[in-house]
Amino acid sequence: MGSDGMHPQMLRELADVIARPLSIIFERSWRTGEMPEDWRKANVTPVFKKGKKEDPGNYRLVSLTSIPGKMMEQLILGVINKHVEEKKVIGSDSPRGSWEEWLSHQKAVLPFSKTWTD
Repeated sequence: MGSDGMHPQMLRELADVIARPLSIIFERSWRTGEMPEDWRKANVTPVFKKGKKEDPGNYRLVSLTSIPGKMMEQLILGVINKHVEEKKVIGSDSPRGSWEEWLSHQKAVLPFSKTWTD
């Protein structure tokens, strides 16, 4: 469940009803460069990895963000991916391979998404 309390299953079941309103929000966000504030919030939860539970170093943090916000991130990532591949922005001999390698490291974090949404 995301930070907005919305379960992904709810979005699936209401897809026909919310598709148009969400597309309007996505389009407006794209044009203005702003996302709804609730989409930028996250519930950060520690998840135990291994070892002694008393040791804080044995936990990793997981950020639970808004499902519509994640959808918007994926749309943006798709546009960036298409641009990088078409323009051969990253890499020289094998731009696609270089981009995919770079992307695999960035997907989980998207470090520049914070500056885009602030």
